[in-house]
Amino acid sequence: MANPHQTIYLASASPRRRELLKQIGVRFEVLLPRAYPSRMDVDETPRADENPRDYVLRLARAKAEVGSMASRARHLPAYPVLAADTSVILDGQIIGKPADRVAAEGILARLAGRSHEVLSAVAMAFEERVEVMISASTVEFVALDARRIRQYVASGESHDKAGAYAIQGRAAAFIARLEGSYSGVMGLPLFETTQLLQKFGIEVI
Repeated sequence: MANPHQTIYLASASPRRRELLKQIGVRFEVLLPRAYPSRMDVDETPRADENPRDYVLRLARAKAEVGSMASRARHLPAYPVLAADTSVILDGQIIGKPADRVAAEGILARLAGRSHEVLSAVAMAFEERVEVMISASTVEFVALDARRIRQYVASGESHDKAGAYAIQGRAAAFIARLEGSYSGVMGLPLFETTQLLQKFGIEVI
């Protein structure tokens, strides 16, 4: 199923995912979630007894499928839709984005001095076909005192970030060890993304 246009839609408002796609030379157009019809909203609430791996896979798939439906509903050019979902996992629990500064400080205090897992699933949908892949990484934080946590949160970098930190920003100074995918922790695992793109006929240099 080749894509002669060599263009995709990115179903994400994340500037980090845009940067990562540009890094590997992929041509894309952003398909913003807020432009979808309301009936196409993706419910990101974890289901009862749903493990974190199944959760991120489900969300990535749903975002790609909804994006594909939205592009057809809006009569846009027929391009494959790429979507992703990234979650921070600590003690088997999904750590979401902080609601405010207090929540961000609490999350970072829990992560400090410990290792946590980052699961990043990426999905691509085109017509009736959907493919999903996942990247798993382990990130170890150094010990952080309350002052350092407050200073980091005050920088604003925690806002809208899974786990309340950005590996590509100031939080890089907190990371003692990373095992896995740096780009996956950022929000779009480029190895898995490249594999999906190639499956759909998208050339990646």
